[in-house]
Amino acid sequence: MNCTEAKASLTAYVDRETDWLHAHALRRHLLKCTHCAAEHDALVALRARLQSEVPRFSAPEALRSRVRATLDAARGASPARVGGTPGRWNWFTGGALAGGMALALTWFVGTAVFDWRTNEDIAVEAVNAHVRATLGNHLIQVASSDQHTVKPWLSARLDYSPPVPDLAEQGFPLTGARIDYVARRPVATLVYRFRNHTIDVYVHPETSRASPPPLRTVRGFNVAHATGGGTDWLAVSDVSTDVLTAFVERLAATRGTKD
Repeated sequence: MNCTEAKASLTAYVDRETDWLHAHALRRHLLKCTHCAAEHDALVALRARLQSEVPRFSAPEALRSRVRATLDAARGASPARVGGTPGRWNWFTGGALAGGMALALTWFVGTAVFDWRTNEDIAVEAVNAHVRATLGNHLIQVASSDQHTVKPWLSARLDYSPPVPDLAEQGFPLTGARIDYVARRPVATLVYRFRNHTIDVYVHPETSRASPPPLRTVRGFNVAHATGGGTDWLAVSDVSTDVLTAFVERLAATRGTKD
């Protein structure tokens, strides 16, 4: 096995997806090639870091309670007895009702889990977008503290006109904005400052989807959510939870600039 073949197989090897013969040949190559061995060690370290840092999701107690309540209701229900034709007809109606209830339960649980996972993923996406923009040094595409400059710039590039509140007097000056992508759609992203901290605020029209939790922490960043005036506000920052929560609630309580 040469280096080209080894590099093409390293990822699968680290993920234990190669067959025994291929893995044996690759192990022999790694013993002789320090360069490929270094790349292998880097992949192993990256895999370990992902396993330790990527969040694992567990159902919140509210969702568990709703599922238990639905299961209890399904167990307690019994089909009505049809007079005059016992036996086969009762078996048919009971089976149909049980099947219908099982289908309804499956739909309810599936929908609840899907909504919950979607909202959890949105918070993770928002943090990832914030980190990506910070590391890539493209937090701001339009640099201005004037909401009357930022709002038209965003409106010209989106299919909605986001509010752009001015909270400088409360200690949260606007420094600019950018277009980012969350939940596979372009989203207005307002950038505020609080002392030496940056706060990204993802702003989009409120949807019928179940709202994410008002506050959670992802990869060391706090994520606060609020709704108001038909708008969803999702703020990401490393500021304290009480500051971020109060800030996003102020955003939701204002209508921003007037057209």
